[in-house]
Amino acid sequence: MDFEIIDFHTHPFDDLNTNICNYRDHIPMDADGAVKYLKGMGISKICGSVVSWEAYGKADFNSIKLRNNKALELKEKYGDFYVPGFHIHPAFVKESLEEIERMHKEGITLIGELVPYWDGWNDYSCREFSEILDLADNYNMVVSFHTMTDDDQMDKMVKEHKNITFVAAHPGEKAKFLRHLERMRISENYHLDLSGGGLFRQGLLRYGIDKCGVEKFIFGSDYPTCNPAMFIGGVLLDSLLTDKEKEIIFSENAKRILKL
Repeated sequence: MDFEIIDFHTHPFDDLNTNICNYRDHIPMDADGAVKYLKGMGISKICGSVVSWEAYGKADFNSIKLRNNKALELKEKYGDFYVPGFHIHPAFVKESLEEIERMHKEGITLIGELVPYWDGWNDYSCREFSEILDLADNYNMVVSFHTMTDDDQMDKMVKEHKNITFVAAHPGEKAKFLRHLERMRISENYHLDLSGGGLFRQGLLRYGIDKCGVEKFIFGSDYPTCNPAMFIGGVLLDSLLTDKEKEIIFSENAKRILKL
C-alpha cells in the first residue's frame, strides 16, 4: 500500500546558515536538492519554521522576523509542497502580536516549531506568552512546540488554552512520553509529532494509540537535524500498526488540524 506522507516537523533552509544539520559539510545540499531528496522518500508536503545558527541562544526579534520572511519566500518558491511555520517570542509581545496579524493576512496558520532555547527564552507558562496565545486562539492557529524539561509549564499552557490545537515535538523516553499522554487527556486538541527520540522504542506508538487514539499522533522527522528515512521506517515497517493507522499518522491527522 502506498501512503501519502506529510512531514509535519521540518526546518527548511536555503543556505548553510539556515541548514541546521550537524553534518551539513559532509552532505552538501542546496534547498532545491533538499526538496528533491525529501520527495524521493515519498514525502509530498513539509511543514515547519526556518531557524538559523546566527540566532542561536539570542533574544532578537529582528532575527525572528527575518526567518519568518524567509519562510514566506520559501512558500512562494515551493508552493503547495511547503506549509510555513513562523516564530513568536514572549519577550516581544507587541512584535509577536503584529507577526500573528501579518501571518493571518498571509493565510498562515502554523506557529512553530517553537524552540525556546534557540531564541533565548524558557517559559511556556509566563503571562506574556499567554497573551500572545490568546490572539493565536482568535485566529484558530496551530502551535507546534519543542518539548521542554519542565512539564508543569507545558501542563499550564495547555490547560489555560484549551481551544488551541497544540502539537508537541518529540515523544522522548518513557517518563516524558507518559506525560505527553497525560496532556492528551487534559485537552482533546493536544497532539504529538513523532520526530526526535523515542520512536525507536519498540511498542511506543502502539501503546500510545491504544491509550489515546491514533488521531493524536502526527508524522514528523525534524529534518534536517534528523534523517526522515528513520521515521518513515518507524511507522511504515511497524507490524503492530494497521495500514489505516499508518495512513492516519502519515497524512490524515496533519490534513485535519491544518485544514489542508
